[in-house]
Amino acid sequence: MLEFNDIQSGVLHPRPTPYAGTYIMLRIDDRAAGHQLLKRLIPAIASAIDLTSPAGDAWVAVALSYHGLKALGVPQASLESFSPEFQQGMAARAAELGDVGESAPEKWEWPLGTSEVHLVIAALAPDQTRLARVLEPAGHAYQQMPGVTAIYRQDCYQLPTGREPFGFRDGIAQPAIEGSGLAGSNPQEAPLKAGEFILGYLDESGRLPPQPQPEVLGRNGSYVALRKLHQDVAAFRRYLAAHTTSAAEEEWLAAKMMGRWRSGAPLALCPESDDPELGADPQRNNDFLYADDDPKGLKCPLGSHIRRTNPRDQFKHEITRVNHHRLIRRGTVYGPLLPPGVLEDDGAERGIIFVFIGASLSRQFEFVQSEWVNQGTFIGAPSEKDPICGPNDGTGVFTIPKQPIRQRLHGLPQFVTNRGGEYFFLPGVRALRWLADAEYVSKGGGGAER
Repeated sequence: MLEFNDIQSGVLHPRPTPYAGTYIMLRIDDRAAGHQLLKRLIPAIASAIDLTSPAGDAWVAVALSYHGLKALGVPQASLESFSPEFQQGMAARAAELGDVGESAPEKWEWPLGTSEVHLVIAALAPDQTRLARVLEPAGHAYQQMPGVTAIYRQDCYQLPTGREPFGFRDGIAQPAIEGSGLAGSNPQEAPLKAGEFILGYLDESGRLPPQPQPEVLGRNGSYVALRKLHQDVAAFRRYLAAHTTSAAEEEWLAAKMMGRWRSGAPLALCPESDDPELGADPQRNNDFLYADDDPKGLKCPLGSHIRRTNPRDQFKHEITRVNHHRLIRRGTVYGPLLPPGVLEDDGAERGIIFVFIGASLSRQFEFVQSEWVNQGTFIGAPSEKDPICGPNDGTGVFTIPKQPIRQRLHGLPQFVTNRGGEYFFLPGVRALRWLADAEYVSKGGGGAER
């Protein structure tokens, strides 16, 4: 049984449509102030106990970076029990993640990826009014508090259409989690073990994933990868226009690259033409597999974005291995949308705040990013990267299987650039209380004051 009252709501709760949200990053300059901050924040944090209730549609969640835990004085033994990737931080993992060139850490927005980011407050609600209401207690917790400094804020939202800046309906595919009581978006997939996403429970291999110690700190917690991804919408539109001869062909090519039509309708179910009614139907728009119906990618290309990031049963006899790489994904739009038809960039920052939630940074987020997004060995095309968000450099290639002769596109530029990010740990509610209690510092706690 999942301990819903100890799991933060942001881990499991499906997001309403539309919604407004914000991420606020803080630096802890004084250890005592950091403890006091957590004590003030805890009453504002929603647990997953309201998972299926409208009361849970607005919530605040809190996560800490490795440097944040150090700033709180967490004992060195506990710090060393966190995963190596978390301890190193996202910037140090740039080579593994493909964060090079324009996505390299030295070009990230300050303070993303630096030791200054200690704690992030995430808040979400169906509208701006409720967002302000749910965020107010959290704001009181850190505002006017010496020793704690708010250093970054990113507001975000989801439109009623659910579409992101490239124009595709987003957030469709989510796994079912055993014991959560929430159905997954694909009725053909069995629920995954809770330990794939929340520490303290068995995972798909029947084991307990490694968790931070002591148990009160690690249990019911999850790792988080947060990335601010800038989308060059104008470049994407220009590429489509340059490689097609009509608006209809543009939509077809965009769908082949994504694996879905912009409406959300999957190519696996409607490969020849869009079906907006299907795309808008959450009971049908993710109800498909690949292995038996489309093994060669004639409907949905093997290298398309959605097929890369979730191969489903593509490796039919290795489904356990595939399930070990599943992610809870939360994508939230930031910035104004580029007006329809505009082919030149207007200089505005726009894109998605990408959040991964899971039990392992290495075998989930980093594996998908490095093995499935950044290269194509697993689909027999080692040199091909994800056509939508892969680190292409103007020489990228994308193959569209066709009979009798496949179609191959060349010259793919980079459409998505990482503006920065960080690894966080999203503790359970009891763990937050433990972290707020300065007593563990006197019992051997380490860490350095700023």
